[in-house]
Amino acid sequence: MQEILNSRGFMKEEFPFWITRTEQGSLAEHGHEFVELVYVVKGKGSHIFQGTRYDIRAGDVFIINPGETHAYDVEQGEKMEIINCLFMPSFISDALLRELEITTSMDYFYVHPFLKHDVRFNHHLNLLGQEAASVLTLLDSMIREIGARVLGHTTVIKLQLVELLVLLSRYYALMHSRKSYASPRQLDRVMTARRIYGYLERSFDKKITLQSLSGLFNVSTRQLNRIMREEFHKSVFDVLHEIRIERAKRMLAESDEKVIAVAASVGYDDPSFFSRLFVRHAGCSPSEFRSGAHA
Repeated sequence: MQEILNSRGFMKEEFPFWITRTEQGSLAEHGHEFVELVYVVKGKGSHIFQGTRYDIRAGDVFIINPGETHAYDVEQGEKMEIINCLFMPSFISDALLRELEITTSMDYFYVHPFLKHDVRFNHHLNLLGQEAASVLTLLDSMIREIGARVLGHTTVIKLQLVELLVLLSRYYALMHSRKSYASPRQLDRVMTARRIYGYLERSFDKKITLQSLSGLFNVSTRQLNRIMREEFHKSVFDVLHEIRIERAKRMLAESDEKVIAVAASVGYDDPSFFSRLFVRHAGCSPSEFRSGAHA
């Protein structure tokens, strides 16, 4: 069983943030309850994410979300320097985001390359030139701020983190447009679809309607499914059901909660509907899945 790192070992409850620049060697597989943003400053190595190995090098940026597992493998004689930026999802409050007119859902966190397991490291973000310099400047500034702890450092760090995440999203969008030669309008639709997906990932247990999504993302209800189908080849609710069933699988495998309670926890008030959906996605009933997971 992988080690799960607790936030109390790295940050204070009243200021759930930490950042450090360090030489990273090989490290066994582990998870953590906080978000970890990693920037590779120098060198190269391997990053094992959810059991799959990826080569990483200077300029690479990636995020490990709470509950995910990862490890590092650095060959003997090689050196890899990284900046580790750790924070709880609650670190940037909805109130601050509203002030900055970003969003109350923090959906920019989940813009590629921080979105889906199967693509975000295959199509990772590697920064060069001015883009790399801008990100490194922000990270080094946060390191200085948390080291000096002068008046106002907490506010400065929060604003710099928001700026960093927005920049990373912008850089990925530019990289994607260079590769696909998408028009600005096409690119905007791609980014909107990914933001919606990220929101669904975090809000799967809430009541979600096309009308509520339309208001949140300023897209007409008619366009919502079209945008999602263009990017993910699925409707909004197909994506939502897929996310919910994956969460339910995890709960069934890791807890003794009754099936009816699991259904409610992932957003379904009707257990029969949940069971039918589960069979469609998993090929077996929730009870059969649990028996197989515990076999």
